[in-house]
Amino acid sequence: MAARAIWTGVITFGMVSIPIKLYSATESKDISFNQLHAECKSRIREFKFCPTCDRKLESEEIEKGYEYTKGQYVIMSKEDMEKVPMPNKNTIEISSFIKNDEIDPVFYEKTYYIEPTEAATKPFALFMKAVREKGMTAIATLTLRTKERLVALRAMDGTLLCSTLLYPDEIRVTKGKELPDVAVSDKELGMASMLIDMMTQEFAPENYTDHYREALLKIIEAKLEGKELVEVAAPPAGKVVDLMDALAASMEKMKAEKEEKAKKPGKQKAAATG
Repeated sequence: MAARAIWTGVITFGMVSIPIKLYSATESKDISFNQLHAECKSRIREFKFCPTCDRKLESEEIEKGYEYTKGQYVIMSKEDMEKVPMPNKNTIEISSFIKNDEIDPVFYEKTYYIEPTEAATKPFALFMKAVREKGMTAIATLTLRTKERLVALRAMDGTLLCSTLLYPDEIRVTKGKELPDVAVSDKELGMASMLIDMMTQEFAPENYTDHYREALLKIIEAKLEGKELVEVAAPPAGKVVDLMDALAASMEKMKAEKEEKAKKPGKQKAAATG
């Protein structure tokens, strides 16, 4: 089944306009559960309820209100919402370019991918190649679902990604916060640095899996088949140990794991020869 575009418009790049379509780049794999009545196992229905009128409400009886002070609201009708000016309703308007590594990951919210319309293939390819070769990210604005979003356009292989960014007042992390005033010796810092070097490798997302989701699916399958569930013992709580001992033990463990990995290709080759 072909993906469905969630937004259609144009990218404006100087005097160049590139008609495009926007698609969701990610998909949640969380296991969802329905709420059931424990007594009869019927699925629970949720509805809107007014405690003052003591009755259930239909959707046409509900309006939006902004609470400007405790218990006092400004009512915003559908007509009021439609009057809000949206200058970038159908446009991703690029305002500047920055280097790819200038945006801190804390600002990234959700990622989409962009595809050109058939008639816009050439200008789209030109834009993609230019930002990729220069290692730049385009900063733009886009109105999506009644909110003006700050977005970053960047190339990833043959795909143009569009990531919505949080505004500075939406970030709760304090910038410029000092490190804890704790004395760290040169030896401790050196060993921590060596451990980081030993654990450094290229990021390979295919090497990671959601272990909780896999375990949950196994339990669900076991219950469907009527199998007895075996409770897995929780790992022992971490003990407070000497920092130098912990660093040394970590390095020894990493060395042992690397040596074991180095032996595996030799074992496989010997088995194939035999």
